[in-house]
This record gives sequence, C-alpha cells and structure tokens, in this order.
Amino acid sequence: MKEIIHRVFSKHHIWITFYLLCFAGIIAGVVFYGEYRRSELNQQLTIQTEKLASTTSIFTEAINGLQTQIADIVDQNNLLSSTVQEQMNQTSDLLDQVGQVADTAEALDKLSKVDPQLLQKYSKVFFLNENYSPEDLTTISKGYSWDNKTKYEVLSNIYPHLESMLQAADDDNIDIKIISAYRSFDTQASLKSTYQIIYGAGTANQFSADQGYSEHQLGTTLDFTNSVLKDNYDTFDQTPAYSWLVDNAYKFGFILSYPKGNSYYIYEPWHWRFVGEDLAYRLHRLKKNFYDMDQRTINNYLGVFFD
Repeated sequence: MKEIIHRVFSKHHIWITFYLLCFAGIIAGVVFYGEYRRSELNQQLTIQTEKLASTTSIFTEAINGLQTQIADIVDQNNLLSSTVQEQMNQTSDLLDQVGQVADTAEALDKLSKVDPQLLQKYSKVFFLNENYSPEDLTTISKGYSWDNKTKYEVLSNIYPHLESMLQAADDDNIDIKIISAYRSFDTQASLKSTYQIIYGAGTANQFSADQGYSEHQLGTTLDFTNSVLKDNYDTFDQTPAYSWLVDNAYKFGFILSYPKGNSYYIYEPWHWRFVGEDLAYRLHRLKKNFYDMDQRTINNYLGVFFD
C-alpha cells in the first residue's frame, strides 16, 4: 500500500515539478521579454530623444538663421526707407526750386507788363513828357461822377478797384463823387494856366502841378467830392466821405497823396492815388506817406500793382 501511494505521489510530484518548471519558465520568459522590451523601448526613446535634440538644434539654428535674415531685411528696409526719404526730400527740394523759378518767371512776366511810371514820384520830382499817356483807359460810370456832362477816365486795370471802393462806400451810406480823374499833358497845361491867371503863379504852384508833373496824367489818380460840396470841395476833409476814405481806401489800393505836412503841395484831402493794395496796406500800417518812402522800396511793389 505504501508502495502504491509512494508511486502515485512520485508520479504527481513529477507532474507538479514539471508544471512548476514550465510556469517558472513562462515567468522567466515574460520577465526576459519585459526586460527586452524595456531595453528596446529605452533604446528607441534614446534614439528619438537624440533625434529630437538634433531636430531641436536644427530648428534652433534655423530660427537663429531666420532671425538673422529678418534683422538683415529690417536693416535693408531701413536703409531703403532712408534712401527713399532722401530721394523724396531731394525731389521736394527740386520741386520747390522749380516752383520758385516758376514764381520768379511769373513775377518777372507780370513785372514786364506793368508800366514802371505808375509808381514814380511825379510831384516836382519826375517828369512825364507830353507824349506819355496810359495804355488803356476806361470811362467811369456817370453814376459815380458829380457832373454827368463830363467824361472821366481811369486806367482800365484800376477801374475794378475803384468800383469796388465806391460800391463799398455806397453800401455804408457814404456819398462820394468823382470830380477829376485822368488829365492829359495838354489838359494839365491848360488847367495850370487857368489857375495861374485866377490865383497868380505863386499860389497856383502850391496846389497845382505843372504839366508833366501831375499824378493825374498817369490815369491812377482821382479827386473826390460829394453831392453837396460839388466843385467847392475845399472842405472835403470835414465830410463823412473823407473819414471813410481814410479808414478804408487803402483796402482797395488807394492812398492820400498830399496829407498834412507834406513837402510837395498844400494839403489836398480830395486827392487820392492808386498804388496797389499791398503797398497801400504797408503805408497805412506804417502810417507813412507815399512820397516819404524810398523809390527803390516802392518799385518792389510793381509786380503786384494790379493784384
């Protein structure tokens, strides 16, 4: 019986041992395989890490290279912008120079078309000969004249300024009438002769110019009165018309030729001459008389005489 039990036990022991060995082998295989896979994964991880490090290094180098290129492009753009700006400045300067040349040419062209006699000091200073007459005269509207039977003329380019001034006065309810305008050399000679007969040569010379020395011969000068005074205009400076002219005539280019204290003729509040708006403004601002200003300074205003 013992022998039978021993045999049975031995037989089972062999199988158990076999199974244990198999299980151990399986466990060992699993462990070995696990270690193998871990090692393989570690190796792959190392390879991937190295690849990633290499790729990162490449990317870093690429990024650094791109940043360098961008910096170079920025520098080039700045240089290009600076060059373009410099060219624009040079072009602007050139355009300014061209504009200045054009303005100068235009000014010279305008100046060449203006009679230089128009701003000369003719009262006992410069002489206009008997052959001088304005290039173009316009007949003044009779509505502005104190005497509808008399024809009064003024330089054509001045007439719009005169009309504007008289219309502005009328808008302000100021009564201004024209009693004298352009006079030829012969007309001035005849008028002066008449004054000499009536007042005597000494007295006539105080208020009337000889022929060739009168501003009226230029076609730029007018004598004013009003509907009440008519040809008795000695007291014109006591009228609202005179006060209005003192305050406003310069805006239209007209100045009082012979104010109080002038060294040429007696005070003539009725006698107004067109010298151009720019010069009239300057004389008004400086409170200076036309005949007290240097002729070279006056001549600078010829180019804008009719503006």
